[in-house]
Amino acid sequence: MNKIDVVRKAMNDALKAGDRPRKDALSLLLSALKSKWIDKRADLTEDEENAVVYREIKEAQETIDTSPADRVDIIAEARLRMAVWSEFAPERMGEADIRSLAAAAVAALGGNLTPQDKGKLMKTLMPQLKGKAEGTLVNRVVDELLRQP
Repeated sequence: MNKIDVVRKAMNDALKAGDRPRKDALSLLLSALKSKWIDKRADLTEDEENAVVYREIKEAQETIDTSPADRVDIIAEARLRMAVWSEFAPERMGEADIRSLAAAAVAALGGNLTPQDKGKLMKTLMPQLKGKAEGTLVNRVVDELLRQP
């Protein structure tokens, strides 16, 4: 069962339960997933579905960050959406997991990498982490790893 079907079922369940805010949040997520599906003109892979969910969560977080503090209605709605959408997002990798994969990538590249080799390391590492880890966290871990003697 793909994520579009799962979200559609959850939306119908929320509608039957009379939970309008949840139904509205799921409707927005379903719309984003369908839009990506239409753009691709083929079924979405699990990674592509997860990327859509993460993008929607990130946009809701940006709404919270950029909204004036006195607009509590907008902030509350964005937080509700993030909470609902997070149910459909797989758990992101932690720093320890990223660090172990990065160390393995350094070893695969021959070890003793310098900060100038960051691009080479990222090119090797990112295909393994795409959609599974936060990019800023990966960047920070790689920077720390390359600075160690």
